[in-house]
Amino acid sequence: MFATHSFRAAVAHAAPVYLDPAATSRKACALIAEAARNSARLIAFPESFLPGFPVWAALFRPIETHDLFARFAAASVRANGPEIAAIRQAARAHGILVSLGFSEANPASIGGLWNSNLLIDETGAVLVHHRKLVATFFEKLVWAPGDGAGLRVAETSVGRVGALICGENTNPLARFALMAQAEQVHISSYPPVWPTRPPEDGANYDNRGANMIRAAAHSFEAKVFGLVAAGLLDAEAKSIIADGAPEVAAMLEACPTAPSFFVDPTGKPIGDEMTEEGIGYAEIDLGLGIEPKRFHDVSAGYNRFDVFDLHVDRTRHVPVTFTEIATDPVEQSLPAGDAEG
Repeated sequence: MFATHSFRAAVAHAAPVYLDPAATSRKACALIAEAARNSARLIAFPESFLPGFPVWAALFRPIETHDLFARFAAASVRANGPEIAAIRQAARAHGILVSLGFSEANPASIGGLWNSNLLIDETGAVLVHHRKLVATFFEKLVWAPGDGAGLRVAETSVGRVGALICGENTNPLARFALMAQAEQVHISSYPPVWPTRPPEDGANYDNRGANMIRAAAHSFEAKVFGLVAAGLLDAEAKSIIADGAPEVAAMLEACPTAPSFFVDPTGKPIGDEMTEEGIGYAEIDLGLGIEPKRFHDVSAGYNRFDVFDLHVDRTRHVPVTFTEIATDPVEQSLPAGDAEG
């Protein structure tokens, strides 16, 4: 049965403690506790909240960012590391679902990273571990492509929840993969800024406008509630990113910033829109997703499955697969007939 109840959702419009994963994890735990105290059942964090978004990759030439990349790689975390473990414990302690964006360190490579997101339930269990399918524009200098293993909608206590990271919300096939799993709540995570041109060109990327369009489009098409969690940069983060270059600091200040907000199944904004640091809230009534499905339900009667056929490979990619012989390694190294004993 589909959930049709109401619940309170939260988005964390918050700045990380830039490149400090332990301190950022503690901050995330404090925000989780605050949201739970305010009766939220679900809180969503921004893209790469842990340890911050690598916007420096857009503001310097690639040959100038080796030191910043090394610092970012060192601050990225394992999915089973202590920083994530603390956040999972906070979810369990406060009985709240958590969607967390983080830069994931690859256990097979000291310089390998993914742009990842976890959906954690109120017991601390990881329901979905998603790695962004394709890094966008300058992100390709930081993160490797993910795989389809995380294209999953989770059955949770608040309903069926799915999540995509930033530009994936522009990918109609990724979005449909979630729609077709009876998604009811869609989480979109975004960076604080997205520089595409020098400020003197006067045509930089409109974070708010683009994110509003994508959130409204997906919610309208899927008939789901949308939670949009965008990041924030504080003064310390801006200083680290600018790395002593005044022209880069000026570009960073000129970039349009992204808000965090909510939309209903018609694409209409609801609840709080956050532009300053804090937690935004909205009341979610899942029953409001039923009536719009009568008009066009693209995962059911308003589709032509005899015409369209989508296949999604959800294999988790690994760099190598080993076949082992389950015998004593000493015996494997001895000639035939020379085994001890």
